[in-house]
Amino acid sequence: MTSTVPVSPIRLAEGSALQAVLLDMDGTLVDTEGFWWEAERDVFAELGHELDDAWRDVVVGGPMTRSAGYLIEVTGADITLPELTVLLNDRFEKRIGLGVPLMPGAGKLLAELTAAAVPTALVSASHRRIIDRVLHSLGPSHFALSIAGDEVARTKPHPDPYLIAARGLGAEPARCAVIEDTATGVASAEAAGCRVVAVPSVAPIAPAEGRVVVGSLEEVDLGFLRKLITVTN
Repeated sequence: MTSTVPVSPIRLAEGSALQAVLLDMDGTLVDTEGFWWEAERDVFAELGHELDDAWRDVVVGGPMTRSAGYLIEVTGADITLPELTVLLNDRFEKRIGLGVPLMPGAGKLLAELTAAAVPTALVSASHRRIIDRVLHSLGPSHFALSIAGDEVARTKPHPDPYLIAARGLGAEPARCAVIEDTATGVASAEAAGCRVVAVPSVAPIAPAEGRVVVGSLEEVDLGFLRKLITVTN
């Protein structure tokens, strides 16, 4: 099991300006964004409310408190935020217990980073209980550490999760490549000063300075990530 604290000293990547790779989880490495929407839809149906599909783009990629709070507000559901958070995590955890499909190219990329000894962190807005369950499918040995949304004072879109991950790996944010699938995650990584590869899952993400948009992780390998980092010592 990984955590926000590395279990051993981290050796930074050699041979290029790239020092570390930081990856989002839901929708980036594992095909679970749809699972979250299913959990939200089912829980609210039991509360007597039907969710509008248009709301999906609003809640995707954000912290649980923001997404759940928004859905309570727009539906008028008679439930507190803490109560809803527990219900959603329980429903999602039950769903992923049946298996978590990896996104195309995710397994190959993680294997390449591990083989090259590139320091890698998992940075997610999901809670620790969810991350640890998904890590069984991803392979915890691929990550030196992981950052959970309920372990930081401010999660995405704030820069804190990526700043904490870079610091935990002993890397400079500007020399970290981040892979994200949502605008919320991209905003977090860019605010931290990292170079971003966006792989949109639910909603489109426009290219921008310092950001590369690809259609799939199958387009991303270590050579691709090294070329993104142009900072010199």
